[in-house]
Amino acid sequence: MKKIILIPDSFKGTMSSMRVCTIMEEAIRAHYPEAEIISVPVADGGEGSVEAFLSAVGGKRISIEVSGPYFNKMETCYGIIDDTTAVIEMACCAGLPLVGDHKDPGKTTTFGVGEMILDAVKRGCRRIIVGLGGSATNDGGVGAAAAVGVRFLDRSGNSFVPTGNCLSDIASIDMSGRSPALADIEIIAMCDVDNPLTGTSGAAAVFGPQKGADIRMVQFLDGQLRDLGELVKKDLSKDVATLPGAGAAGGMGAGMLAFFDATLTKGIEVVLDLVRFDDLLEGCDLVFTGEGSLDSQSLRGKVVIGVARRTKKRQIPLVAVVGDIGPSVESAYDEGVSAIFSINRVAKDFTQVIARAPEDLALTMDNLMRFLRRMGFCEQRHETRS
Repeated sequence: MKKIILIPDSFKGTMSSMRVCTIMEEAIRAHYPEAEIISVPVADGGEGSVEAFLSAVGGKRISIEVSGPYFNKMETCYGIIDDTTAVIEMACCAGLPLVGDHKDPGKTTTFGVGEMILDAVKRGCRRIIVGLGGSATNDGGVGAAAAVGVRFLDRSGNSFVPTGNCLSDIASIDMSGRSPALADIEIIAMCDVDNPLTGTSGAAAVFGPQKGADIRMVQFLDGQLRDLGELVKKDLSKDVATLPGAGAAGGMGAGMLAFFDATLTKGIEVVLDLVRFDDLLEGCDLVFTGEGSLDSQSLRGKVVIGVARRTKKRQIPLVAVVGDIGPSVESAYDEGVSAIFSINRVAKDFTQVIARAPEDLALTMDNLMRFLRRMGFCEQRHETRS
């Protein structure tokens, strides 16, 4: 019997990772109906992370009312798996899709993320996984910190909840009011970028424009984050500003380190460990992965490369089926990717092909399976292992 693992990321704006798995499986079964196919839909911290985790390992969805990106009350949810581990994606209460055309990273907040963390702890969770990605914020995580009791004081000694526009107004940070319920809680921040807090590769410069910041605003927000980093170093004795990942999600990486004592970890590594991917690879003939665009960012350790590094150790072929293939991705082969295929079948703009993406994925997978069957690939692998 042939064993094939499907472990794709979502194709952003087109298909969820679960939809991708479904389409891949249907194409494979048309040629190998008896195959053992294991689907592991994943997300590395951004939108869809909770759904992917629940689909992959089971658990329950928790509905909750929290503060949205503009402090508006909203309904959202997070996941609890194995009763003691919560999975939270910050995008579900502080994400770009929630602000629509009203983008303003100087005024948005991560307050709701802190509310979800506290709720999960009150429900008995001892391990909190927070996905950093897809945010509309640039507040350095101070909103989330304020929600769990951290006090930010201005020069008159008044407590307030800062946003990205007024981080420089913080004169001191008081951690004494942080909820004691957070003591001894393991918090892991899933982070798929390694940007520092500030500078040309920092949160505002790299991610600010997509959140609505023009050049002048980017410079202003960068200065605000710089002041926050210096204050954290002075008041909390934590030098987080230059750490890889500090600039993730509008500086949320730095905030998770400074105010929550979190560990920043590559999102895909958290996923692979949680689903026990190394164990799943036992007896595997072939792995399919994929994402919307394989580019230079992907090579820094996102889903495709994270999976490839694991399959390479077992000498198991890995095929990446993606939307777009960016320039200079040849190093993916050195990481363990056996082949890369784009599902794009026509030379048109993304907005014109988005509707046909599921069909294009199905056709691409069908072509691949026809080729592999013709070559007797899975049969050869199976005989070699036997």
